[in-house]
Amino acid sequence: MEVQDAIKGRYSCRAYLDKPVARETISQILDTARCAPSSTNMQPWQVAVVQGETLKRMGEQMIAARQEGDKEKPDYDYYPYEWFEPYRSRRKATGLALYKALGIGKDQPDARMQAWCNNYLLFGAPVGVLVFLDGRLAEGSLADIGIFVQNLVLTARDQGLDSCIQASLGEYPDIVRELLGLEPEMTLFCGVALGYGDPEAAVNQFRTPRAAVEEFTRWYD
Repeated sequence: MEVQDAIKGRYSCRAYLDKPVARETISQILDTARCAPSSTNMQPWQVAVVQGETLKRMGEQMIAARQEGDKEKPDYDYYPYEWFEPYRSRRKATGLALYKALGIGKDQPDARMQAWCNNYLLFGAPVGVLVFLDGRLAEGSLADIGIFVQNLVLTARDQGLDSCIQASLGEYPDIVRELLGLEPEMTLFCGVALGYGDPEAAVNQFRTPRAAVEEFTRWYD
């Protein structure tokens, strides 16, 4: 697959087939993703691959925390405290389009809660790739981690797999660290759902638009 095809063809998959992914395939994806550049070759990424019973337990514990009203406690601030334009409008439009694709209206709070909790179950994906970095590193390492994650999802696309990068899996990092027996300094950057997308699922027909080059580029000659 051409790189441009992988980039333009990748989407955030939110419904997966009940089809396992071979461990060898996951390992090959990670072997390619590790070639990401990083400042001074620090390679700050650390990965935990969760499947089967571990994935199920992680999801159930996160769902229980949300339903019991436990406040999210991510390791870092992903979103701004106050939204402003153009980001506020883009966020709102994405949310409305997503719920429309799911067939959920504004007057269905229980269905909305269920849809959100589905994040913690990785939308039924058989594999979850949790990406960490040592919290003692500085913010610059977040850029390196982002490049690694991009390599990961594009390589997955090349292997015929679909994915969804999930900040939501970082909402309860203490649950994840305790379940996996990880050190407290292991900062949970994000999770990636990985598997074979269900082509018939309505939610997988949903796509987000992108701003034109002219909207985000300034030229200086």
